[in-house]
Amino acid sequence: MESDIIEKMGVIVEDLLTDYRQGRTIDKMDAFNQPNKDIIIQLMEELQRIVFLGYYKNKEYKIYTVRNHLTMLIEDVMFNLKKQITIVLKYNDEFADWEIEKIREKAEEITLEFLRRLPKIRAYMETDLQAAYDGDPAAFNKDEIIFSYPGFYAILVNRLAHELHLLGVPLIPRIMTEHAHSLTGIDIHPGATIGKYFFIDHGTGIVIGETTVIGEHVKVYQGVTLGALSTRGGQELKNKKRHPTIQDNVTIYSGSSILGGETVIGENAVIGSNTFITKSVNAGARVTIKNQELQFRYDKTLQMESLDQEEAGLSIIY
Repeated sequence: MESDIIEKMGVIVEDLLTDYRQGRTIDKMDAFNQPNKDIIIQLMEELQRIVFLGYYKNKEYKIYTVRNHLTMLIEDVMFNLKKQITIVLKYNDEFADWEIEKIREKAEEITLEFLRRLPKIRAYMETDLQAAYDGDPAAFNKDEIIFSYPGFYAILVNRLAHELHLLGVPLIPRIMTEHAHSLTGIDIHPGATIGKYFFIDHGTGIVIGETTVIGEHVKVYQGVTLGALSTRGGQELKNKKRHPTIQDNVTIYSGSSILGGETVIGENAVIGSNTFITKSVNAGARVTIKNQELQFRYDKTLQMESLDQEEAGLSIIY
């Protein structure tokens, strides 16, 4: 019986080996020259420690100074990030014909520049932390936000990934933000531009598209989509402004969808829950859904009672 199973398994292996020879994208057999997702996730954890050095201790060391700890982290990030960037730069047509040593030099240059930007990222995260604390009465203190808020973690990963995106690094920024997406349910493309004092409340189900531009002091609740009006054009839409612009001091409540590259939400606007917006909204506007119909069914009488209201629609109050 055991030999029979081994024989059948052998047939399955041969079938798969034959299938791998078809030359499709999924048949690629070059694992050593592909980015390592596990290492990229490890890099994210180390970068989180660097940003919040006093919050995340390395358990491998019993005694260390701040300088030694930071130096160890920077050296590890430098080595691994440079290696991963060297691998992925080939996805950029600009480097397709470069010699490997030249690509390594470019990867080192990018890695150093990224590390130089960490103080800027920390400065932005301090504003995001303040926005979260000011905007959430349920926050016990700021440490609670750093340790436990999924929205704050998603913003951190996006700010790190966005700088790599700006430096022209392919693939790695998206791996980073999609990992955060898998952990938090918050999907922020690394291409999105986000200003200071950004606060995500609750967060689950939020989608922020690649060409979204968000100003300062913006607050977004769960289930919000800042998306494209249509993606039927596929790759022809690449590098075009497809997602909305959200100006300063805007609040967007749960379940709202704001779509389109020409859509601008003006300063100090408030977007109510479950709204669907495809046109620009003036500064200071209040946008809400008007008079949804509620129906009640009672088991005893099986009679339908309805709250007679007007047909649902958008109400804009200036």
